[in-house]
Amino acid sequence: MNRLFGTSKKTPKPSLNDAITATDNRVDAVEVKIKKLDAELVKYKDQMKKMRDGPGKNAIKNKALRVLKQRKMYETQRDQLQQQSFNMEQAAFTTENLRNVISTVDAMQIANKEMQKQYKNIDINKIESIQDDMEDLLEQANDIQESLGRTYGVPEDIDEDDLEAELDALGDELNFEEEEEPSYLQETPELPNTGLGELDKTEPSKIDESGSEALLRNAV
Repeated sequence: MNRLFGTSKKTPKPSLNDAITATDNRVDAVEVKIKKLDAELVKYKDQMKKMRDGPGKNAIKNKALRVLKQRKMYETQRDQLQQQSFNMEQAAFTTENLRNVISTVDAMQIANKEMQKQYKNIDINKIESIQDDMEDLLEQANDIQESLGRTYGVPEDIDEDDLEAELDALGDELNFEEEEEPSYLQETPELPNTGLGELDKTEPSKIDESGSEALLRNAV
């Protein structure tokens, strides 16, 4: 039966992007024709410049005018096709935005349902009770720290004014004397000038023993 009557296969409808592509291809084809006509106009114009006025020049002029009319027609078609392509691109852009909006709304609805589901598992009264328990535990910890920090053996009825007066009295009584500096840290007295400093220090062997003994006696 299919061989006799054939099958009615439905061809898929072109999408908006397909229509835009087809329109752009037509624009390109019209552009090619316009460039071809431009080349003919340049050729006719050059021929007219070289010819004198007469029937031959008028014939070339008529051909140039006919080509110019065709060029104007193709330019009008090109402008119309470009406007159609622009309108379809605007429609495609708007459609894509609407799809994005729908996807965003769907995602927000799913998130809203999930949040509601999660909030059902949260008991605000239980959270408040936990906060109160934590506050009580912190207060108990502070009490424990204060208890552990108590001092023993110090009378509690001591007046602070009496302590300050006693401290001032101790400051007047305790005059700490500076410790005497050890002898080995004290400055040594200057030795009298015996004239030995003029001797060459690089030759200590030239200083005799009698000079050393005289130096020691003068120092004493």
